[in-house]
This record gives sequence, structure tokens and C-alpha cells, in this order.
Amino acid sequence: MTPRVATPAARPLDALRFTTGGPPQLTALVTDHLRLLGARPEPVPAPPGAEGRVRLSGDGATPVDARIRWAPPGGELVDEATVQAATGVMAVHGRRHGTPRGLAVDWVSTATGVLTVQGLLAALLARARGGTVERVTTRADHAALLTVSQYLAAAGATEAEAVEPAPGGPPFTSADGVRFELETLDSGDWAAFWRALDAPADAIRTGWLPFQFRYATGCAPFPPALHRTTRAHGFAAVRRAAATTGVDVCRLHTLAERAAEHDGAAPWALTPLDAGRPHPLAPPAPAAAPERPLAGLTVLEAGRRIQAPLAAHLLGLLGADVVRIEPPGGDPLRGMPPTCAGTSARWLALNRGKRAVRIDIKDPADRARLRELAAGADVFLHNWAPGKAAQLGLDAPDLARVNPALVYAYTGGWADRLADAPMGTDFMVQARTGVGEAARPADEPPAPSLLTLLDVLGGLLGAEAVLAGLLLRERSGHGVRVDSSLLGAADTLTAPALRRAAAGEAPRSPAGFRRPLRTADGWVAPADAGAAAAARHDLGRLTTEAALARLHAHGLGATRVTTDLTDPAHDPRLPGAISRDAHGAPTVVAPWSFA
Repeated sequence: MTPRVATPAARPLDALRFTTGGPPQLTALVTDHLRLLGARPEPVPAPPGAEGRVRLSGDGATPVDARIRWAPPGGELVDEATVQAATGVMAVHGRRHGTPRGLAVDWVSTATGVLTVQGLLAALLARARGGTVERVTTRADHAALLTVSQYLAAAGATEAEAVEPAPGGPPFTSADGVRFELETLDSGDWAAFWRALDAPADAIRTGWLPFQFRYATGCAPFPPALHRTTRAHGFAAVRRAAATTGVDVCRLHTLAERAAEHDGAAPWALTPLDAGRPHPLAPPAPAAAPERPLAGLTVLEAGRRIQAPLAAHLLGLLGADVVRIEPPGGDPLRGMPPTCAGTSARWLALNRGKRAVRIDIKDPADRARLRELAAGADVFLHNWAPGKAAQLGLDAPDLARVNPALVYAYTGGWADRLADAPMGTDFMVQARTGVGEAARPADEPPAPSLLTLLDVLGGLLGAEAVLAGLLLRERSGHGVRVDSSLLGAADTLTAPALRRAAAGEAPRSPAGFRRPLRTADGWVAPADAGAAAAARHDLGRLTTEAALARLHAHGLGATRVTTDLTDPAHDPRLPGAISRDAHGAPTVVAPWSFA
């Protein structure tokens, strides 16, 4: 068979053009990312409308169309606020406060935009491999459910949480008023840090578990004594205690600070691994069904926590065969409570359907096995600590020697873009990049969201980068290294706020923005466009149903706020969005449909 190669290309879409139309909230990020990937905008946009529309064309091929919808037409879910409310996003973000709160950033729109670009790239990749995909549809309600899928899975599990969700959490405040995050993965370092600040022993002991599980529960009910302890010390003393005990601390930076240092880098980087002769790729698999455009491709994933496992999960939803590299004895997070049929519900949300291979990467023989697996894979994806892959002889140049056509993907923390970067975990990156300001309206003190915004968005961007790398490989015949990061996720999420800050404008959303309204038996969330008018209505003595009827009678969009995360599985606003897997765990359907 003739090798499937083409002339080398720096960007995978540089031969294509696109048009966009519909609500900018749904299409702006898609436009930005298509430009970054090389596509050129047509001078005449598509007509406006209630749904987002994108058309990619060029090279004489049939165009690929994308449709972007908030939810099924005719319902109450009509914008960012109402989708956040119905899907549980407000419930999880509000756990720290004990009441639902809307994210002041356009979280759902951002996730939906990234997923739409993924769908377009997957469609083009399917075509390059002999398929016939002409249209992809992305739903924002499904995208939102995907972003909270771990919390939905835990709520539907058959046992209780290890730490019962309750109000509370970081950041901490020093005696001189500095708000800061702290991070450690070691219970001994945690205890040593607090002892250095003279915290009570019982508070140190009982505070570790909620701190350790805050990624999973969306809250951290610390003993009040820990907050009192930091308020008794200046930030300089806090930093000294951290430096001597192995704990990382980071003060909450402002959006203005981040805007001043922002380098304008794209959220991912694509780097050809071999500039020599193109390498013939394997013959394409038989044309797959449209809904599985990556069928026949193999993804080798060595991921931990959320970022890389979620990226690989998305590639699996698109049809790839995902082989998960786990340590001897298996991934310890398989047993993380709560469980379904003995397996962690949260783990299943990110890893169901993957095949597992146990490899000890510290053992030379096992590393040789891993290289053999990489020789037959299309993608190798990991989020190991910086420098670990090179130390093990498993970095991009190492694996390119055994598979010159490999797409080597790294989903990291900082992408080597900040000299003074703290530990590259979700909440530390939120603190360092101003996300704590952007996520909350102007009348709330800055605080990173415990919804793990950046781990999730980092996983979505990681999958987008892999798809771009695979498409570039199809065009050039060369292997590609793709890098994405939590820093890129932060800048993507806060891009509108950073632009306002750079222009000298107030970067944060106004006071009370996306704050649900209390009813006699629950909460309602007005659509953004009518929120101010809705807030003038006295709804506190009305049932939620009556409150919605009143707002709708006045022409105001609004919907009920989901507070019980078991509700979306049978919510008529979200038909068919959630099913159950073989373990009985809730599972969110794929956010795209192809035709």
C-alpha cells in the first residue's frame, strides 16, 4: 500500500478555512483554537442564530460542519448560568459555602468549545483514515455533566464518602492579610508544617483527611483551629515553615498580575519529532462507524489523578483502544471510596473501558516492555512529574527511536513558562494565575474553586492536543510531541478577564453574578440576561415551581438549581444524559454526536 504521507506541515489545519455563526459565547473559543491550529477565517461569517455553527472547508473536500447547542431546544437551559444550575456545577462549586454558587467564569462554554474543536479534529482524522464524517454536534449540557462526572459517580455509588461533604476549605489567611494556598502530598510534611506554626495536635490530625480528599469532594471542612493558626502568623513566617518542612505555599495572585506577565502562548504546543524522511503509517482500519472516528488507534496512557486519565478517557470515547499503564498491584485509586461493586466510582468515571497493563517503571526489564508497547501504539500519554520521563529513558526522543510515528503527549503543570512556579497541582495553579479572582464575583473574596477546574480543563486540552498531533502526523508522516498544561488551562479559562485586566478595566464579574435565588424549598438560577430583573422578585416564600412560573410569566429565563447530584440521572431537562455501567456506577454519555 502507498504510504499515507504528505508534505510536512507546521500546523494541522493550515490548508483549511472556516466560518462561524451564532452566540459568541459558544463559538469564540472555537474560533481562537481553529486559528491557532492554522485554519483561516472566511471574511463573511455564517448567519446568526440560537445555536453555534462552524464550517471547516478546503482542499476540495466536502466541508465538515459543527453544531453547538446549549441543550435540546425548547427547554429552560438556554445559557451558561442555567446549564451550570441544572447539571450540578453550581452545587459542587458551592460546597465550600454550603449553598449552590455559580462560577463567575464561563466554565461550561469553555469546556464546550474545547470539545467542539475535538469533534472537528476527530472528524477530519476519520476522513484522513478513510471514514465519511460530515457533521459533529456538541451539547453544552453534556459537556457540563462530563466536567462533574466524578462527583456524579460518587453521588450514585453504593457507599458513603470517606469524608462527608460539608462547608469549609482553603485558602488560608495570614496575620498580615495574605490569602494563600498550600500543597503537599505527604501527611508527614503536612503535620510538620502545622507543628512549626504551633497548631493544636488534634486539629493537625483531623485536618489531613479533608485536605487529602478536597480534590474528590469539592470541599474541605478543616478544623477552625487551622485557620486561626495561620491568622496568628505573618506570611513570612508561614513561608519559612513551608520551606523547612517540604510544603508548598502560594499567595493568591491577581488577574492584573497574571495579565502583566502573560506571554500569549497557546494552550498547547506541537513539535515534530523527526524532520527527516516521512515514515509510512499503518494502513487505515476499515472505515469505522461515524460515532467512533478513532477506531483502530491505540493510546498508551501512564496517567495519575485527573488530567491525563481524563484526556485518555475522551480519546476512548472517540473510539481509541486505551491501554492504561499501572504500577505493580494496580492503581491504588481503584479502591478510593465511594465504590460501586468494589471499584471506586470516581476511578470508573475516568477509566472505565480501558485495558490495564501492570509495569514497574523503576525496573529496567519492565521499562523495556513499555518501550515494546510504545512501538505498536499511536499515542503515548503521561503526566509524570517534570523530568521523570527523561530520567527513565522514556521521553519523546527515547520512544521516537522505537516508533518514529508516535504521538508523544505530556500533560503537565507549568509547561516551563514560569520561573517561580510552585508545585504544579490544580489549586496551586489556580492560586498563581488569578483563577481564584475570576471564578468569583467582585463581592466575594478570591478563592480557588474546589471543583478542580484546571485538572478537568487540562484533560480536555490534553485530548485536543493529541487529536491535533494525530492529524498533523497524518499530514506529515512524522511523529509529533504535544505538550499541554494546567497553566494553559488557566489562561484559557480566564482569557476574557485577562483581556479586561490588560486594558485597565475591572477584570472580575459584578457583585452577585450568577448567585442563585432562594425559594421556600430550594433554589432557582436566572439566565444571565435577566438576572438583575429576576433578583427584584421576592421568591423566598414561593415554592421553586411557583418561583419559576412567576419569572417565566415576566419573560425571564430561569431553571431549578440541582443540589442533589443523584437527580441528573432522571432529570427531564437532561434526557438520556446519564446511564449506568457494568459496575452500576453512573456514566455520562459522550458529549459529541457524529454523522
